[in-house]
Amino acid sequence: MIDLSGASWRKSSRSNNQGQCVEVADGLGGVVGVRDSKDPAGPVLVVAPTSWSRFVAAAKGGALTS
Repeated sequence: MIDLSGASWRKSSRSNNQGQCVEVADGLGGVVGVRDSKDPAGPVLVVAPTSWSRFVAAAKGGALTS
């Protein structure tokens, strides 16, 4: 189990504070945490930093549009 109690969560700078956001915590020693901003006590998706970087790059590059 990964201890995320000291995680520093942040939203995207493009978030418009409408509550439909995800929050990310990095700098956790080998993992990146992702959670729903509406449910901060809820489940957390934990991914490898390289996987998160690839996801962000794909999103920025438009590869994830439908």
